[in-house]
Amino acid sequence: MVIDSGLPQDAPTPRLVQVTPKMAETLLSRTVVNRRLDWGQVDFLADSIIRKEWQLTHQGIALDGPLDTGYLLDGQHRLNAIIKAGDPVWMYVFEGLPRTAFPVLDTGKRRSGVDTLYSTGEKYLPVLYSTIRHVLLFKNIPDSSWSGSGARIANGRILAAQSGDSAMYREAVAMGREISKHVFASQTGVAVGYFVTTEAAPAVKADSWVEGLTSGANLEIGDPRLALTKVPHVKRRGAKRRYNMREQVAIYIKAWNAWVKEEKVENLRFKKTEKMPTPVEEKFDR
Repeated sequence: MVIDSGLPQDAPTPRLVQVTPKMAETLLSRTVVNRRLDWGQVDFLADSIIRKEWQLTHQGIALDGPLDTGYLLDGQHRLNAIIKAGDPVWMYVFEGLPRTAFPVLDTGKRRSGVDTLYSTGEKYLPVLYSTIRHVLLFKNIPDSSWSGSGARIANGRILAAQSGDSAMYREAVAMGREISKHVFASQTGVAVGYFVTTEAAPAVKADSWVEGLTSGANLEIGDPRLALTKVPHVKRRGAKRRYNMREQVAIYIKAWNAWVKEEKVENLRFKKTEKMPTPVEEKFDR
């Protein structure tokens, strides 16, 4: 394939610039068209800057002229995030982008978390992605909502978590796919519950826990495993609805904790006013 080395006359010029909050304010004051801002996206980007997870990529901001005089065509969310975070970041600034290009900016498909995990070669990517995301939410905001803009997780964090605990996540997804056939919770709900409980209690042999849930053999009244299999798929009182992910994980942990501590329980519930239960810790002796 032959690629023409000649550049079009209106090609923008990229510059690598450390954009400070003050510079971001100046650039935003020279905005050509004010698009409606997604403040959830601004918060998401600002959080990545504060966490030192900002990554330099080809995506940056675009001006119709030089950095010191050009008007902003693209990059409002990134610049607002820099201001909110209060920290400078390195990014590419494209100078001299024709204003005629404005209508086609940001019209491409965003890379999803599943797309990010594709390169790992793992199976069941949608469940794997959802499991990792909700494990991170459990660890970071256990008592807050797990939906909405405040619960977004950067793809880089998803990939880093998978890389750090790939075997555990693989096992959790397998258990989620199997155990969810026998309990009220989804594949993800079970996978998250399995991951966080076995991570907290690696000394506990989980084989009998899994066997009890999947076979139901010889389970007596009061056995937490039996109680977990008896949880209805929808809430019975008031308007019927499925349990959300946070509720699913909480109920799973309650059952596991009772089983590890050899406590009897017949009914498992999780109220809106309750905090997320903490998995029982049982560590190996070093």
